Amino acid sequence: MNVAVVLLNYNGRKWLELFLQKVIDRSAGASIYVIDNGSSDESLTYLNHFPHVKVVALDKNYGYAGGYNRGLKYVHEDIAVLLNTDIEPAEGWLNPLVDFLQQNSAYAACQPKILSYHHPNYFEYAGAAGGMLDLYGIPFCRGRIFSTVEEDRGQYDEVTDIFWASGAALCIRLADFFAAGGFDDNFIAHQEEIDLCWRLQRMGKKIAYVPQSVIYHVGGGTLAYDSPRKIYLNIRNNRLMLWKNLPSSYRKKVFRVRLFLDYMIFFQYLLQGKFSHAWQVLKALRDACRERKNYSVVSGESLPEMIFKKSIVWWYFVKRKKFYSQLPQC
Repeated sequence: MNVAVVLLNYNGRKWLELFLQKVIDRSAGASIYVIDNGSSDESLTYLNHFPHVKVVALDKNYGYAGGYNRGLKYVHEDIAVLLNTDIEPAEGWLNPLVDFLQQNSAYAACQPKILSYHHPNYFEYAGAAGGMLDLYGIPFCRGRIFSTVEEDRGQYDEVTDIFWASGAALCIRLADFFAAGGFDDNFIAHQEEIDLCWRLQRMGKKIAYVPQSVIYHVGGGTLAYDSPRKIYLNIRNNRLMLWKNLPSSYRKKVFRVRLFLDYMIFFQYLLQGKFSHAWQVLKALRDACRERKNYSVVSGESLPEMIFKKSIVWWYFVKRKKFYSQLPQC
């Protein structure tokens, strides 16, 4: 089975200079691709130093979702690892991911253990030890709930099923990627991988965390974690994801609670004097409401098995359970 490591780049020459050679050296046997999203910072010129890297140059910036959707059409390997450019993979990182998919046909995708580049004893915010989702669509991770990031003490060193695999390092069968419809172009960036993993599960596929593979992620290389733009994309995309994927029997209840939670975020930013952040919350609610007419909805009664069928907000802020291992049914 052929393997490709695929990096999506937009004005990320500094990350290519820092990490690309390490990706090449530590990914023996894999084809290396860089999809360039219309960069203007001489990234393409720098890539001329790597004649064995296959470059897919797009005409403009299509965002994370659109860039991968277009660029992956030029990737002909069976398995692709979608890897952020601000990542240093550990030695031997690739084979455990590929071997897992080769040996487990029920799984469409998996992710490695994601540690912080700057604090390598700790998990990294965007993915940690595998992504989860609560009943109201709030994402969290094994090893990271809201702003609490755990130290890696080997507590998540077993292969396990997860709800979503991080887009920072998503190892996926390309046949399944395209069968599910790829990423949602409209999402641009943020939570597109959660939406994709939910659709894969609706197809009967599974997602896994494979800790024998380790990477170190800088994080926040494109948008800072508290960026108003990131807040907008996260709230809008999350609500559209719920609208698309929630069984009809849950939709009314979930959206009633989510509206309350999202307005709580709005008032929190107002009280902090972060008026641009507060406006982005309202803008996200408005746009999600307008755009949901573009999506068909699913019928049915049951939620995916891996959804945490409680409120992570309640358990974290009220019950004061800061670690994944403290949650019920975990």
